[in-house]
Amino acid sequence: MRTTAVFLFLIPLACGPAATGQTSGQNPAPQAQPAPGQTSQPGSARHSQPRSAGGDIGSGSGDIGKGAGKGAGKAAEGVGKGAGDLVTLHPVGAAENVGKGAGEGGKDLGVGAVKGTGKIGKGTGRLIAKPFHHKKKDKGQDAPQP
Repeated sequence: MRTTAVFLFLIPLACGPAATGQTSGQNPAPQAQPAPGQTSQPGSARHSQPRSAGGDIGSGSGDIGKGAGKGAGKAAEGVGKGAGDLVTLHPVGAAENVGKGAGEGGKDLGVGAVKGTGKIGKGTGRLIAKPFHHKKKDKGQDAPQP
């Protein structure tokens, strides 16, 4: 019985630092340099294409995954710190750390889910509306063609 209790306290303590050591993986992108013979104009504005409907849906799914991962990391961090406080006979600090980790984990999970669901909804709406949008190819003509 005593070894079971020891394992219950040591497993979260061992897993906590592993979960908090994860990084978001966002590295700064290297700046693109112009090809030889081409000059870049500092005042020119670059017009980029808006994200496609499929891109919105994929980005939304990624946001949901990031929120879930970040929330699980925060929850594991709180459990690890709480287990450490409990082992060192600080039950108030243990409860505080576990509660804080659960709260931050729930917040991150909720934010990721809401952002992701919004992007998925936007992309789905664009896919549904696509057949109904008729754009004229030549906007310069006012009269309809026969």
